[in-house]
Amino acid sequence: MLKKNKTAVYALGQHISMSAHKARRVIDQIRGRSYEETLMILELMPYRACYPIFKLVYSAAANASYILDSNEANLIISKAEVNEGTTVKKFKPRARGRSFPIKRPTCHITIVVKDISLDEYVERDYLEWLKKPKWKKKYTDMTYHDMYSSEGVWDKK
Repeated sequence: MLKKNKTAVYALGQHISMSAHKARRVIDQIRGRSYEETLMILELMPYRACYPIFKLVYSAAANASYILDSNEANLIISKAEVNEGTTVKKFKPRARGRSFPIKRPTCHITIVVKDISLDEYVERDYLEWLKKPKWKKKYTDMTYHDMYSSEGVWDKK
């Protein structure tokens, strides 16, 4: 039976005050990259969404070092997603006693960090199965010469 080791941890930021579309623009740049490369990218990008994402990536790495006891050099961003949150609705007074609605969108950001140095499945039988050859010799009783020669199997009546 395979024993599954935990190799991934996450950090979740909820009700971040920005549009999900603007946060996805930054998240798409860091998905699948290493932890150190992600920090450099987030520090140099000029968007306002970078700072909360930077804090979440840093928090996910801290979770990984605490829970998995892993090194930061072995971490990659395996999954990063942005979902829409609730919309904060206010009313602004306008001329002639009317009101104008103001909608402030929020989003939820999830960063999953995976340690590539840890194996996900560990079992001795599985490792032995990997060493076995995947091919076997088929058609051992007949050769190519037997099938297509003039005295072969196909020509017998």
